[in-house]
Amino acid sequence: MSTNAVELGQRFTNRNPATGELVSEHRIASPEHVKAAVNRARAAQASWNALGVARRIAILRKFQQLLLRDREALAAKITAESGKPLVESMLSEILVALDAARFCAENANRALAVEDVPHGNLIMKAKRGRLVYEPLGVVGIISPWNYPFSIPATETLAALVTGNTVVLKPSELTPISTLELQRLLHEAGVPSDVFAVVLGEGPTGAALIDSPIDKLIFTGSVATGKRVAEAAARRLLPVVLELGGKDAMIVLEDADVEVASSAAVWGAMMNAGQTCLSVERCYVHRGIYSQFVAACVEKILRLNVGNGAAPNTDVGPLISERQLQIVEDQVEDARAIGARILAGGKRLPELGSQFYAPTLITDVTTEMKLMQQETFGPVLPVIPFKNDDEAVAFANSTEFGLAASVFTRDSRRGESIANRLRAGTVMINDLLSCFAVPEAPHGGTGLSGIGSTHGLIGMREMVRPKYIDSDALGGMKKVWWYPYGQAFTRQMSAFTEMLFGGSAASRIRGTLKSANSLWRKRL
Repeated sequence: MSTNAVELGQRFTNRNPATGELVSEHRIASPEHVKAAVNRARAAQASWNALGVARRIAILRKFQQLLLRDREALAAKITAESGKPLVESMLSEILVALDAARFCAENANRALAVEDVPHGNLIMKAKRGRLVYEPLGVVGIISPWNYPFSIPATETLAALVTGNTVVLKPSELTPISTLELQRLLHEAGVPSDVFAVVLGEGPTGAALIDSPIDKLIFTGSVATGKRVAEAAARRLLPVVLELGGKDAMIVLEDADVEVASSAAVWGAMMNAGQTCLSVERCYVHRGIYSQFVAACVEKILRLNVGNGAAPNTDVGPLISERQLQIVEDQVEDARAIGARILAGGKRLPELGSQFYAPTLITDVTTEMKLMQQETFGPVLPVIPFKNDDEAVAFANSTEFGLAASVFTRDSRRGESIANRLRAGTVMINDLLSCFAVPEAPHGGTGLSGIGSTHGLIGMREMVRPKYIDSDALGGMKKVWWYPYGQAFTRQMSAFTEMLFGGSAASRIRGTLKSANSLWRKRL
């Protein structure tokens, strides 16, 4: 069991998914507590923004130093509540957050820079326009359990450095990681009201959505994301929704089988498959299919499954019994319809109640749950294809569109296929590591969500563009002001011809007919 509400719902606990041991116990934030935290964040936002971008960047740099200092102790805490191997806690959580801090510090000025807006229309030439980017105000974040430190960290850092305040609700399964983020940010110099964490279960997240925040960043399941979108729509609250994926990996006949098979095994099994960017469908050319499957089976059988705290562990437990049941249900559904299990396909009770064997499945078909629903477990379905067109059609056959990958020795062919895939990110000869590129936006299409995090695009999700226009002829009444009338209508028709006439003669004619509009009397 990973979490239990106790004391009539007033407190909850989270447990180590590998051992079942109690990790921590916390009081649930009431709706009133959530609203109060948001109100304090709103009151603090103006002074935080007035601090200036240079000072906020300095605070991010300090946070980076503190995170580096505490990295080993923090990695152990992340592993204790999430179950992932220590090396993954270091690389996919702490290293990602460190690099996100670096990126935000280096690019905050660029994200907030004033942009001149040129005026192409002749009638607007006396104006000077500029685009400024202002913080939204209070950003609410609801973060998931699978990357309990790096996901909220990257989103929070982008929001803070652009002048917003943040109220964050982490998953009840992994609250300690986010509380550690709070501790480090406060120690770095972020005031307590500028970044606050509210703990709890579903009702706490609902209270955050209903509170007077200015934008919501949500990462989670499609089902919950749809409910979040519906609630946000009732008050026209802007949202970014990252809702997972069913990512496809395409292996062309010219790919290096040794490399591609290692990539597929890691891409499907890393974090026990509990990654929105996991390889959940692997399409392999028929010419190398048998060789590829054999290589994957051999490598899967060599994986060490166990407690993430053990140094030799490759694959840890699933986060909860509920998640294990989802994986088990999809595998058994596929098996019943005719799929072949070549490795795994079963629980590992000798290791603990939430361990599932790394699994490879063949002979899968599109009607199986395994090929349509997000699995979020250590399962690799491998399917043959005959040509590039069929591979692309297979990859685009679900409603998800987060990421995809193509393995080939021909970079031009890989680029060509990448351009045809319906996904927010396509990697050629690599996978998953796009999340660790802070310069690259992270987001998808279809059921994978709305909007982006990461990159300059993700930082711009945290600001509101404002256009400011200054007229150099402020003491002059504008030609287009009242009164109208028949003569003015003819003059404006001629003026339009002057601007957009198809020939020089047409433009000259329009100029002559519209000239008198400059001297007409205005109100």
